[in-house]
Amino acid sequence: MPESSDAAELLRGADLAALDARLESTDQLLETRFPGDDGRRQPVHTVYVPADRYHPDLPAQWGAAATACVEANGGIEAVCRAAGLDDAIAAEVAPRVLAKLRSDPIEDLRLDFEDGYGQRPDAEEDGDAVATAQRLADAVTQGVAPAFVGLRFKCFEAPTRRRGLRTLDLFLGTLLRRLGTLPDGLVITFPKVSTVSQVEAMVDACERLEAAAGLPAGRLRFEIQVETPQLIIGPAGDHPVAAAIHAGRGRVSALHYGTYDYSASLQISAEYQSSDHPAADFAKQVMQVAVAGTTVHLSDGSTNVLPLGDTAQVEVAWRLHAGLVQRALERGFYQGWDLHPHQLPTRYAATFAFYRHGLPRALSRLGNYVSRADSQILDEPATARALARYLQRGLSCGAVEETELVAGSGLTASQVATLARPRSDTENLVPLS
Repeated sequence: MPESSDAAELLRGADLAALDARLESTDQLLETRFPGDDGRRQPVHTVYVPADRYHPDLPAQWGAAATACVEANGGIEAVCRAAGLDDAIAAEVAPRVLAKLRSDPIEDLRLDFEDGYGQRPDAEEDGDAVATAQRLADAVTQGVAPAFVGLRFKCFEAPTRRRGLRTLDLFLGTLLRRLGTLPDGLVITFPKVSTVSQVEAMVDACERLEAAAGLPAGRLRFEIQVETPQLIIGPAGDHPVAAAIHAGRGRVSALHYGTYDYSASLQISAEYQSSDHPAADFAKQVMQVAVAGTTVHLSDGSTNVLPLGDTAQVEVAWRLHAGLVQRALERGFYQGWDLHPHQLPTRYAATFAFYRHGLPRALSRLGNYVSRADSQILDEPATARALARYLQRGLSCGAVEETELVAGSGLTASQVATLARPRSDTENLVPLS
């Protein structure tokens, strides 16, 4: 620091060095355990299908089924009405939803060997694990696999532990044999986690699988399904879900809330089990605090009220689904589960509307922040990061185009990415050239 003849420093170099030494472990903790969002894309949803029903054409068939449902029940205008969109936003959202259903209907696909598959003879599940992986390898080779795809195997409770691990082993081994590598967007879902010890055991299993397959250390990551109250509050009154993230040693990629298993564990009547129940909100708020500052993503759960039946019944289900999606987005849960093709229209209508509605204001605020223009709102670096991440999410799902970024804020997508994840607050002031 520059010296001044008027300076009267009270702390000397030895004092500062002592403080640095005292806080060295804290600095290391923050750097390694809480590095912040890593910038990887997060899908807006996860679609679950029983593993043995998967085939490479499934995403296209879901998109076609969703489009047919729209056409049979009042058109895209009816979807927008069910989502509560005003005419201006609906005009922006409608063509984007139809295009999404044609080109990219499923962003994240989970091939389910757990609840959606059930208990079957070992020989049958062995065969399905191999066959499903072969079909996925075909889809990857043909370029028709979703950006994110993987499996959910059976949980680590004693009755299903070995069965689940065998399915995971066969599935990964078959993919490696067919492709020579694992798909970049491979996702492994670890269900019904109750204790930190189960996560530690999963880490050990991943290490053993990597060693046996010759994979790089850390290649296998997994998302934890939060479906048991024991993971939210443990026997000691702590929150094991937070410890579970760090017990994963960098392998935990996401926490997914399990609406119905969690609700049932609390003895909530089936009639009232929902992702907007107060009990669900409590669990998800604990999850949200647990992942804050880490690289771990969050996902809401599902609704089992499906858009089926006559048009009136479809509209009721669409309205419920759109409302739950909007509610989750407002609360910082940018991903959820979809269980049926007919839920895709409202998933994308509500999601796109969320980003379209706030787009002009976000562009203006971020542009003013970077250019240091006078504004009624004085945003801080943390708010600038949040605005940039909001825009990035809109870009990645197709709600926003880069040309709109440039026109509205003067920023390119790469500049927004720098704003979203700076190495220091000074990097928030990116050049406009």
